[in-house]
Amino acid sequence: MEYIDLNGKIVKHISEQDKILNFLYKNPFGRLLLKPLVQPKISELAGKFLSTPLSANMIKTFIRNHNIDMTAYEEKEYKSFNDFFTRKIKDGRRPVPEDSQVLISPCDCKATVHPIQKNSILSIKDTEYTLRSLLKSQKLAKRFQGGYAYVLRLTVDDYHRYLYAVSGRQSKNYHIQGTYHTVNPVANDYLPIYKENTREYTVIHSEEFGDVVQMEVGALLVGKISNHKESCTAVRGEEKGFFEYGGSTIVLLTAKNAVIPRTDLITNTRNGYETKLLQGHVLGSSTRSPKASK
Repeated sequence: MEYIDLNGKIVKHISEQDKILNFLYKNPFGRLLLKPLVQPKISELAGKFLSTPLSANMIKTFIRNHNIDMTAYEEKEYKSFNDFFTRKIKDGRRPVPEDSQVLISPCDCKATVHPIQKNSILSIKDTEYTLRSLLKSQKLAKRFQGGYAYVLRLTVDDYHRYLYAVSGRQSKNYHIQGTYHTVNPVANDYLPIYKENTREYTVIHSEEFGDVVQMEVGALLVGKISNHKESCTAVRGEEKGFFEYGGSTIVLLTAKNAVIPRTDLITNTRNGYETKLLQGHVLGSSTRSPKASK
């Protein structure tokens, strides 16, 4: 996978996760193993094991294999692998811009941004879906025609707690049950991705950005999407929830003429690259703001 890192350099990185997924999807024997692995019951069992004290033995090896800087996180003794995976970062390590007119990334991620056209099929890292199939709502999909879809892909080494991207009045949480599946682009060769995934979203009615959808998408071996609140007042920069173990994705949808995306995000996406971002980094600016995008 190629992406633009925080220093603006092109990085091609093949992780252990990528190697396993390539085996599962591209090797005939791997595909035989895949079918039972993507069943919800298997994900549930895996999630339960990762919450047991026995799973804590996996933590040191995981940290070493993924070069995770643990000095950035709160110091504690982890009772299980999921306790470690949902660890909290130290105060001040992910500052949020004070300017409320900028749209922020709710998570550490590799990001792309895509214009939403009427009746278009969005291609996101070789994964195709319609907005209607993603939301399971034609009415809501129409509301975002002409806007932008921000696809924020987390990998296992990322910080898996996420924030509200905007402030405003939050709707209830809409849960769409699916088959747990990987968000890795290689999966598209054999099976649809987002149509298979469990996901949960809310609509936030924001003064600065209009209506914004913030959606969490679960993936292979993610036992749980944990959102803290619903039908409440969302506060930009406040923790919204967390993912348990697995690669996961957050999708933000903004309405037509509401947000100007960062120009480098648009350029990198057009050139076929994801862009590495940290939680709190700017995704774009409100059209109601005199600020221009980066």
